[in-house]
Amino acid sequence: MKDYDRIAKKITLVLFLSQSLSSAGFIAAFTVNALVGVDLTGQPAMAGVPGALYVVGQACGAMVWGFSMERIGRRRGLALGQVFGVIGGAIAVAAVVHRSFPLFLFGLVLVGMARSAVDLGRFVAAEVHLPAKRGRAISNVVLGSTVGAIFGPLLVGPMGQIATWAGYPELSGAYIAGAAVLVLAAGLIFGGLRPEPRDIGRELARIHPGSAPQQAPRPLSEIIRHPGVTVAMVTMAFSQMVMVVPMSITSVHMKAHQHSLAAVSLVISAHTFGMYAFSIISGWMADRRGRGPVIILGSAVMILSCLMAGPSVNLFPLVVALFLLGLGWNFAYVAGSALLADQLSPGERAKTQGFNDLLLNLGSGASQVVSGVVYAVGGFGVMGGAAAALAVLPLGVAIWWQARGHRRPSAPMSSR
Repeated sequence: MKDYDRIAKKITLVLFLSQSLSSAGFIAAFTVNALVGVDLTGQPAMAGVPGALYVVGQACGAMVWGFSMERIGRRRGLALGQVFGVIGGAIAVAAVVHRSFPLFLFGLVLVGMARSAVDLGRFVAAEVHLPAKRGRAISNVVLGSTVGAIFGPLLVGPMGQIATWAGYPELSGAYIAGAAVLVLAAGLIFGGLRPEPRDIGRELARIHPGSAPQQAPRPLSEIIRHPGVTVAMVTMAFSQMVMVVPMSITSVHMKAHQHSLAAVSLVISAHTFGMYAFSIISGWMADRRGRGPVIILGSAVMILSCLMAGPSVNLFPLVVALFLLGLGWNFAYVAGSALLADQLSPGERAKTQGFNDLLLNLGSGASQVVSGVVYAVGGFGVMGGAAAALAVLPLGVAIWWQARGHRRPSAPMSSR
């Protein structure tokens, strides 16, 4: 294909920029979701419900976009996902103005569906690259979340003031900002993802037969039984659960030990920094050293971080532990995503990747609920130990994968 490298770089850049914009909007809304839940209901116990509905939207959206993008294409699917987010943000604004909690939850479901479309963008970047560059392509897109993590919370204060000036409730400002940046992201995707990445992936598989399996599309039930697919899905789903369990309870743990909000913010910022800032390194390692070794490294780092966080009550150990937790998650997430992309023929990609993210989001939602129960019953130390135990599974399957002789991503597809 003429100018293939230029086209692939352009598509990856568009995905990075759109990820940066949309992540800023999602994180701005995430910052105030719990506050809005309490404000609209008057019940502190309802603080976690908005986040739960958001995850439900992510889980449902992953399958919707996974199956639809094979028909309508990656460009239209990703752009349509952003449009869902714009509509969801507008509904959330209306719900805050009219003080309707059910309407607010419905809006968050749509915003969650938009987030699931954005997350699938990492696979779109992988699709237009050969195996030896897929890890870096995925990491470049994931890196966009770093921009969102930095600027998203910064939008909340100024947009709250603008909303108040315009006669709207202060808390509606975050959703106005979210809808606005998603409009920009949708326009960028629809105008910039040309040629259609799905078609580029198919052409790439035709020109380079060794870059993807060549069999006819298999049923999803058969695909997920393939060893490489199983390893990739287990890695991503359990890494997500391991990451979410301590992260969701750390603020409560720190508050119980008299830490200030500034200290809590520092720990969460360090965690977010670890999650995204080193994506380029994890992608390079996955391409140069292989998917398995990077998953093993990420799992080991997560185990270490969970065991370190469990008994910690002081600020510095918690900062280090949560940073390492994010870093280990990043290694496993990027390498697992690349491994899954390696296993699929062009006609299998969208539906399988959507199903993968469905499992990932369901596990994330369930682990948030269970983490609170485990913390209430056994404390932060027990919860950290439970999270470390979960990380043993991706570590084990990655070691097994390596023992089968799967080394470098440039190896012929028949050896996978």
